[in-house]
Amino acid sequence: MASSATRMQKVESVAPKNVSFSLQSKPAIACLLLAVATLAFYNPVAHCGFVYSDDVVYVMQNPAIDSGLTWEAVKFGFTSVNTGLWHPVTWFSHALDCQLFGMNPTGHHYVSLLIHTGNAILLFLLLMEATGAAWPSLVVAALFALHPQNVESVAWASERKNVLSMLFFLLALWLYGRYARRGGTGRYIGVVSLFALGLMAKPQIITLPCVLLLWDYWPLGRMFSDKGSSQGGCIPRSLSYLVKEKLPFFALSAASAMVTVWSQGQVGAVRSLAELSFWARMGNAITSYIRYVAHTFWPTRLLPVYPYFGAPSATTAVAAALLLGVITIFVVYRRDLRYLSVGWFWFLGTMVPMIGIVQVGEQAMADRYAYLPAIGIFMVVAWAGADAVQKARLPKAAVSIAAALAIVSLGALTYRQLGYWRNGETLWGYAAQESDGNYLAHSYLAMVFNGEGKYDDAIKEFRAAEAMHTYPADQVFKIGLYEQRNGHFQGAVEQFQWVLNRTSDASVRTAAWSQTGVAYAKMANYQSAQQSFDNVLQLNPHEPGALVASAILSERAGNFERAAGQFKEAVRVQPSDVGFLLLADALQHAGRVQEAQTADDWARKISSNLDEAKKNAGQIQLLFGYVPQ
Repeated sequence: MASSATRMQKVESVAPKNVSFSLQSKPAIACLLLAVATLAFYNPVAHCGFVYSDDVVYVMQNPAIDSGLTWEAVKFGFTSVNTGLWHPVTWFSHALDCQLFGMNPTGHHYVSLLIHTGNAILLFLLLMEATGAAWPSLVVAALFALHPQNVESVAWASERKNVLSMLFFLLALWLYGRYARRGGTGRYIGVVSLFALGLMAKPQIITLPCVLLLWDYWPLGRMFSDKGSSQGGCIPRSLSYLVKEKLPFFALSAASAMVTVWSQGQVGAVRSLAELSFWARMGNAITSYIRYVAHTFWPTRLLPVYPYFGAPSATTAVAAALLLGVITIFVVYRRDLRYLSVGWFWFLGTMVPMIGIVQVGEQAMADRYAYLPAIGIFMVVAWAGADAVQKARLPKAAVSIAAALAIVSLGALTYRQLGYWRNGETLWGYAAQESDGNYLAHSYLAMVFNGEGKYDDAIKEFRAAEAMHTYPADQVFKIGLYEQRNGHFQGAVEQFQWVLNRTSDASVRTAAWSQTGVAYAKMANYQSAQQSFDNVLQLNPHEPGALVASAILSERAGNFERAAGQFKEAVRVQPSDVGFLLLADALQHAGRVQEAQTADDWARKISSNLDEAKKNAGQIQLLFGYVPQ
C-alpha cells in the first residue's frame, strides 16, 4: 500500500506541466481566481430581495435585530429560540447587517456572498496544506464555490447561519491540522473555541468530532499508520488516543444536540412518531441520500422547498439502501485509496443531523443541507479524477480544459438559479411551476400575494395548496380567517365547516363556530349567525364574545329580555364599558329603566373614554344588523 505522502505526490503530479506557475508556491493566484469567479457568477445576488418565509422572522419584522447591534440585540441573541434554534452568533451577524445596511437586502446578501467566497478560499488552503496536492484542492474549492446547490445558502438572507457556521467549521479544521503537526495546548483550545462559535451560528456542524477522526485517517495519516512513520509531520496515534483527544468536542456536540432538540420543541417544529413513523423517516432518509448525490452530479430543477409526500415505496427504499451499501463496501474495500473512505463517510456522516431521522418541519430535504456534506463528494471526484488521469496518462491540457468547462458550466447554472431568488413572487412561483403537488410552494406564494395586497391571487394559491395537501385543523382555521378578513365570507364559512367536521377539540370548535357566526353576520344571514353562536354557547355557556353576539341578534329579533340576560352574563364574566353600554340599551328597550340607568352608570365609572366606548358599541351592533330605535 502506498503511503499517504507518496500518493499525494503522485496526485499532485497530474497538474498541467505547461502552466507558468506552481499553485503550491503561489497559492495567492488560485485564491484570487476563486474570489473573482465566485463574485462574478454570484453577481445577480445584488438584485435579490428578501423572500417570504424565514426572512420575515430573521430580518424584516424583528424589532430586536433591525435596530442594529444593540444591547437588546445581544440579549435577544442569547435568550431567543423563536426560530427553533439557539444561534446567538447568527443573530449578532444579522444585527450588524441591519446597523450597516438597514433594510437594504443588497448589503445583507453581499455579506453572505463574501463569507461564502471566504469559505471557498479557506477550503482550498486547508486542503492544500493537509494533502500537499494543490490542483485537486483547487478543484474541490471551485466546485464548492460555484455549485448551484449552494445558491440557497447564499441568496436566502435567513440562511446566513449556514455560511457562517461553515466558516467556523473550516477554521477549526485548518487549526486542527496545525495542532496535529505541531501540538500545543493553545492550538487545541483554539479548535474547541472555533467549534463552539460554529455551533452558536448553526448546530449543523455538530458532526465535527467525527470529521476530525476522518481527517486523522486521511490526509493527516495519524490513524492506522505504521508506528515508526511520520506522515505530513504528524505522529501516528492509536485509535483510543485519538478518540479520547476528541472527548471535549463530543461533549460540546452532545450539549448542542440537547439545546437544539429543546429549542425545536419550544416552537413545535419536531414532528412526533405518531405523525411520521420511524420507518417512514428511515425510508425518506435513505432515498434522500440518493437524491442529494443526484443533485450534486446533475443540479437541475433545484427548488427552495421539497415537501414530504409520504414514505417512499418499499421497492424504492430497498433499491436506494442497496446502492448506498454497494458504494460503502467499495470504498471500504479500496483502503489503499483513503480519500474514497474519507470523502464518502464525510458525505454520509455530516448529513445525518439534517437527513430527517429527527423530522423538523414539512420538507423532505433541502439544498441548503448539502452545503457541508457535498464537500465529501467533491473530494472523491477531485482525487479520484486525478488518479484516473495519472493512470490513463491523459493529455494534461485536455483534462484541464474539460475540468474548467465543467466548473464554468456549474457557474452558469448558479447564475441562472440566482435569477429565481429575485423576490418572493418569482421564487415561489418558480417552485410551484417546476414541481407537481408542491403545496408548500403554493402556500408561500399565497403569503407573498397577501403581503402585496393581491388578495384574490392569494386565495387562489391557498385553494391550490389545500387541494394538494390535507392541512391540520388549526391551519385550515387560519386560512378561513384570512378569507374572512379579505371579504370572501362564503369561502371562510366553508373552511370553518371543514374544521368542525374534522376536529373534536372543544377550543378549536368554539373558535370555528364563533367565526362562522361572524361570517354569516357579514353576509346578512342573521338566522344562521344566531344558530352558530348558539352552538358556541352549548360548548361554553360563559363565552363572552358569543354571549354579546347572540344578545345583539336577539335584540334584532325583538327579544330584549333574552338579550338583557345574555349581556348580564357577559359583563359578569368580562366586565367592560362597551358591555355595560350594550346591557343598558337592552334593558332600556325591555322597559327596565332603573336597571338600564345602573348599567349606564357602571359604564361611565369604569370607562377611560366613554365616547370611544359608545362608538365601539354602535359598531358591534351594526355588525350584527341591529340599529337601536
